Amino acid sequence: QVQLVESGGGLVQAGGSLRLSCAASGRTFRRYVVGWFRQAPGKEREFVAAITWSGSSIYYADSLKGRFTISRDNAKNTVYLQMNSLKPGDTAVYYCAADTHISGSRWNTVDEYDYWGQGTQVTVSS
Repeated sequence: QVQLVESGGGLVQAGGSLRLSCAASGRTFRRYVVGWFRQAPGKEREFVAAITWSGSSIYYADSLKGRFTISRDNAKNTVYLQMNSLKPGDTAVYYCAADTHISGSRWNTVDEYDYWGQGTQVTVSS
């Protein structure tokens, strides 16, 4: 089992950057696939990015490619989400999620992940 804690959210002006962190407990964290999702008020939770345990495979939501970068440091039990050129539409609560196995190509599917953090608020002002 793994516990996840997100940090790094905050208020930023449009065009700015933030780096979110997802710190995990558990010695076997390096075996987990980790994803980032976000949820804006009144909207469904949506996929942002995912990274395999080795970091050899990375997936992004098409609309976010080029602005967001996911990475992980297994020695620190941490996954990062670097967000650049932020827009007001990026305002949401950002969650990290983890699981030891993702079926097929369902990296972007909420139900594939068993473990979730509490979320961190990101607000982008215009």
